Amino acid sequence: MAHYTPLELAARLKDGLLSFPVTPFAKDLSVDEAALREHVAWQSGHDVAGLFAAGGTGEGFSLTNEEHAQVVRAAVESSRPEVPVLGSAGGSTQQAIAQARSSEEAGAEGILLLPPYLTECDQQGLLEHASAVIGSTRTAVIVYNRANAIYSAETVAELARRHENFIGFKDAIGDIEHLSKVYARNGDRMFYLGGLPTAETYALPLLQLGMSTYSSAMFNFVPEFALEFYGDVRRQDREAVTEKLNRFVLPYLDIRDRGKGFGVSIVKAGLQAVGRQAGVVRPPLHDLSEQDRSDLSALIERAGARPASPALVA
Repeated sequence: MAHYTPLELAARLKDGLLSFPVTPFAKDLSVDEAALREHVAWQSGHDVAGLFAAGGTGEGFSLTNEEHAQVVRAAVESSRPEVPVLGSAGGSTQQAIAQARSSEEAGAEGILLLPPYLTECDQQGLLEHASAVIGSTRTAVIVYNRANAIYSAETVAELARRHENFIGFKDAIGDIEHLSKVYARNGDRMFYLGGLPTAETYALPLLQLGMSTYSSAMFNFVPEFALEFYGDVRRQDREAVTEKLNRFVLPYLDIRDRGKGFGVSIVKAGLQAVGRQAGVVRPPLHDLSEQDRSDLSALIERAGARPASPALVA
């Protein structure tokens, strides 16, 4: 059962760093639930505002509905009570509804609504798809603005009018004009979070557009560094942000950009580099090469980003 109302959840999430835990897989590509539980417990031991299970970094796109429910439930049960866990919902409208309801049944505080599967759609179709999913759950919903789900300012406003539990807008496009329109039209009715790949790169300029937070994939393996970076952003300390970009984030991007889909693979490689295990990625993704792994490990050491407590936090 959720502990936060949608409004309470929005108030918590908008002023803290967010992250998406990886989903560990065993060698046979099955979900390694024990490793997942340990990872979420470690992640929630830090001062993070919320965790999103079975999201993009969690390879939610490769999970069956049964595995999706398993992952969300394990994350909910493994997180500290103070750290809310949200699930995800994607695919067809009916599949997204099923995932939203199973997330609610698992005790998740809400969901991130991922783009619908494959097909292009206009605003009317996108509105009705999102409205059907949001209306299927009592918990909070955040929409993800990316790929074939680009929500106009008017569509966002209509969703907000229809559904009190619609609380957030996550963006992975970075179109300044579009974001300005969405914020100007909807104001403080919801909160806004950055979702571009390696969001740290864009965090400071997007703060000026009303995006008070973002989802950090690197929090999975360098949580202290990620939290310090977020603190610098919120203080608008440009010098500190630039220093950390040069010391770690930009060299990290150079490794990430060596292969398609490495936005997830590099996170699992990062966990291995700091002494934690998350297993392999599932196809169609593939793991980093040995050289990539070596370069990432060297970067973590050189940047002084290794976590202070890589062991499980009790």
